[in-house]
Amino acid sequence: MDKTNRSGSDLKQKKFLLKQLVHRDFKSRYKRTFLGVLWSMLSPLCFFVTQAIVFSKLFGRGEYFLSYLIIGNIVLHYFSDATTNLMFSISANGGIISKINVDKRLFIYSRSISCLINFLLTMVIMFGVIAINGITFNVKFILLIFPIVCLYFLNMGVGYILSVLFVFFKDTQYIYSIFTRMLTYFSAIFYYVDSFPENIRHLFFYNPVYCYIYYFRTIIIDNMIPSMYVHFMCVAFPIAFLLIGKAIYGLNEKKFAYYF
Repeated sequence: MDKTNRSGSDLKQKKFLLKQLVHRDFKSRYKRTFLGVLWSMLSPLCFFVTQAIVFSKLFGRGEYFLSYLIIGNIVLHYFSDATTNLMFSISANGGIISKINVDKRLFIYSRSISCLINFLLTMVIMFGVIAINGITFNVKFILLIFPIVCLYFLNMGVGYILSVLFVFFKDTQYIYSIFTRMLTYFSAIFYYVDSFPENIRHLFFYNPVYCYIYYFRTIIIDNMIPSMYVHFMCVAFPIAFLLIGKAIYGLNEKKFAYYF
């Protein structure tokens, strides 16, 4: 009974601490800003407007190009924003980690939840553009929960890896910044994959971000349910990265205290 009570008490404490950390992360993100949480919407919106002006003349031949563009921007922004924030999650709390024996994973969990909340807020913009573009909302939109959940866990897996690397190698932030910029051009944000030869198109699905962008576009623009292959890829990526990320984290967790 004592062990059961102790484990139950520890779980309650972790839940309470996680709730406080999420509140702290979300609040500190917009501390001393005039627009506050609206920045989470304005940032991707500015990128979207810029790309819409520049690329609509080049690639905007489709009827729903604006929807095509906003979906790519919102999904990519979520991945980039979440993984970048998770990269700093352990290091930013080094002062606490060096003084208090706390489950360090809570810092990763809190950042991931905070970024998910931001993503859900940006989806308001996405649905607004979709409505303006003339796309009718339908029951299939409920299926968007699937790629959102998968993308959340993918971000967690990548976040585990980045957070560990950043503790030991500060250059990680600069390397990853370059990587996310390159990812923009390999995720079919503002161009159509159909313009590529058929023997090359399937290579895009090896990019996990594109898989989720494709899933969103298929549901929203094409009003169709993606194939089982797409579902498999959407699930396989987060599982693989979570397994790798947790393994790397587990091997290095005890070393963190020596770097703070």
